[in-house]
Amino acid sequence: MRRYGNWMIILIIIPIVFVFTPYVVEAKNTKRPNIFLIVADDLGYSDIGSFGGEIATPTLDRLAQDGLRFTNFHVLPSCSPTRSVLLSSVDNHRAGIGIMGEFITDKFRQRPDFHPGYAGHLNFDVAALPEVLKAAGYHTYMAGKWHLGTTAETGPHARGFEETFTLLQGGGSHWSDMKPLSPPQTMVYRRNGKIVKSLPDGFYSTQYYTDMLLEWLRRDQKDGKPFFAYLSYTAPHDPLHAPKAYVDKYQGKYDDGWDVLRSNRAKALKDLGIIRADAKSFPRLPNVKSWVQMSPEERAIAARDMEVYAAMVDYMDAQIKRVVDWLKKNGEYDNTLIIFFSDNGANGHPHSVYPGQTDAYLNSFNNSLGNRGLMNSYIDMGPGWAQVSMAPSRMFKAFPSQGGIKSPMIVKSPGKQAKAGSMNDAFLHVRDIMPTLLDLAGIVHTETFKGRKVWPMQGRSALKLFEGKATAAYAQAGKVGYELFGLKAFFDGDWKILWMPKPFGKGDWELFNLKQDPGELNDLSKLYPDRRKDMIVLWEQYKKDNGVLDISMDLSEG
Repeated sequence: MRRYGNWMIILIIIPIVFVFTPYVVEAKNTKRPNIFLIVADDLGYSDIGSFGGEIATPTLDRLAQDGLRFTNFHVLPSCSPTRSVLLSSVDNHRAGIGIMGEFITDKFRQRPDFHPGYAGHLNFDVAALPEVLKAAGYHTYMAGKWHLGTTAETGPHARGFEETFTLLQGGGSHWSDMKPLSPPQTMVYRRNGKIVKSLPDGFYSTQYYTDMLLEWLRRDQKDGKPFFAYLSYTAPHDPLHAPKAYVDKYQGKYDDGWDVLRSNRAKALKDLGIIRADAKSFPRLPNVKSWVQMSPEERAIAARDMEVYAAMVDYMDAQIKRVVDWLKKNGEYDNTLIIFFSDNGANGHPHSVYPGQTDAYLNSFNNSLGNRGLMNSYIDMGPGWAQVSMAPSRMFKAFPSQGGIKSPMIVKSPGKQAKAGSMNDAFLHVRDIMPTLLDLAGIVHTETFKGRKVWPMQGRSALKLFEGKATAAYAQAGKVGYELFGLKAFFDGDWKILWMPKPFGKGDWELFNLKQDPGELNDLSKLYPDRRKDMIVLWEQYKKDNGVLDISMDLSEG
């Protein structure tokens, strides 16, 4: 991994009355639907059962049977860029996360072309989804990871969530010790804008976030107001931590290794009809050993790490069940839109590359085989298992290749779901979530919010798609651009151009047909030079429209 140098360091981080009455509520029903949004953190495409995984996820699989699976849903390559688009329906370069906040230096802010799209937090040029829903009469609750601003003014409570318990940064310990990802970083939790100085004994992030959300739901259940509940888990983001009973459940499950499991995952995806029967997977990376070439000690450690990862996903599913059970018990399930997805691909980068990381800090943890995944351990899944989770795609988190930006998505609509249990392979993007939710709630978005001008939403409603009443989204849904830390892509339906530096790519634009080649193996640039040229023009227009800056991968140089 060392040979990747600064490139890898960058890529790892790469989390209804108004004064001016700008938003109008159109009453569609006597009781407006609730919204329950669940976002996993660094979950892989094929991890859950309904997307071919062997991890026990009965709650999500039941939701998939009650709702729809969207197999061609796209997010951004890393945590905070995805979240900025999710909560604004505006490109990350306009919403404030043109660069992740962790990498914005004073020198960079002094650039003559610097603008609010690179603020490092969800800026005030956008109207945030919770702001809009709250102003329209919704309860707005958030528990979990924010990663869109670290101050009280840029935190979730200030951006429209009436009840919050949130981790402001991108990650850290899932236990009460609040140990950060690296020595210079911190873990700051806020409760309704106020810093939480300590966590209770027995704290485990996934359980506690769920506890808080259920507390608010129970308190307000009889007041007649609809709710928007955003459960933003930090699982299964590293460090990998899970309750011991759940880790023990997977003991021996991964002893056959990542080569066998990746083949099994790809076969399961084919059997489900999610990918073509002739689809080829992107090969195992050269810096990842073949399982049979590893020593028994190496295999034991690697297998344990995947056991912990699986335990995190299994436990998260069990916590989601608690909320779903509450909705059913209290008669709200049939009136609630439920959406589940991951913020980016699985994380194949080692924890050693977090900015400011030191050997002394990493050596302070007890990573013995018996303690891996428990309190005072610090482990990650590594590229071998990340490639399993993103089968059959190329690479993983931080890359705009399919392994970094393709996410499983499950949607259960209010009322009787048309085509319940089926799959849809229409191209859909995270920018379309906010317009869809506002459409569901009967809210008309305008370009003024509380006296300030805001960017118009760039996505459009996919409500009929979510309801199973359409097979495709709107006409331009499949045209979308990407850029993060100089890595670039543009989609036009099944066609995609991709630019990644060596050794990850060619250092030039590549052209793929994703329907035929989901693993991005065959560059078609020479066969279709005009298509490649036209798509480069589309990317350049995307760059201009969204204020994308030319930046160096080494941001320390400004």
